[in-house]
Amino acid sequence: MDEKQVVKVSKFLSLVLRHNPGAVGVVLDEGGWVDVDELITACAARGRRFSRADLDHVVATNNKKRFAYSEDGRRIRASQGHSVTVDLGLPPATPPDVLFHGTAAASLPLILREGLRPMSRQDVHLSADMETAIRVGSRHGRPAVLEVDAAALVAAGHVFRVSANGMWLTDSVPPERLRPMPR
Repeated sequence: MDEKQVVKVSKFLSLVLRHNPGAVGVVLDEGGWVDVDELITACAARGRRFSRADLDHVVATNNKKRFAYSEDGRRIRASQGHSVTVDLGLPPATPPDVLFHGTAAASLPLILREGLRPMSRQDVHLSADMETAIRVGSRHGRPAVLEVDAAALVAAGHVFRVSANGMWLTDSVPPERLRPMPR
């Protein structure tokens, strides 16, 4: 499987496992899991063919660690970023004092006015390092990075969880807890 195919399968799996499982006719359970064999068969029936070995390669090599297998390896799910309702079962966790959020520079004025909201996702996604935030922000043009005062949010009662791929999740971040980072 070449890199172009890996990216193509990864993007398609993101669509199916995060946003539209019905696109291939599968149903995610309450935790976002689907049987691997069922997923492969359903995708093949809709012209998206890949083997278990291909899927293993995509899961293992995705630099964002978007997907995770269950402990027994029979089920797969997206690690975070769902727009469909799932309960990832992630326990509350204490984040570092400072987290980061990457976005498009064009979105900055609205975010500084209204804060961070999940929009079409279930959670606001934050990273522990600026490099990840820059990469995330770059997906939609010139990136902007916001520093998030996570310590103050915890003190105010905000709950954080950390996903399997290391992203920090919370329900919202008010504007007074955001600071644009110079670039």
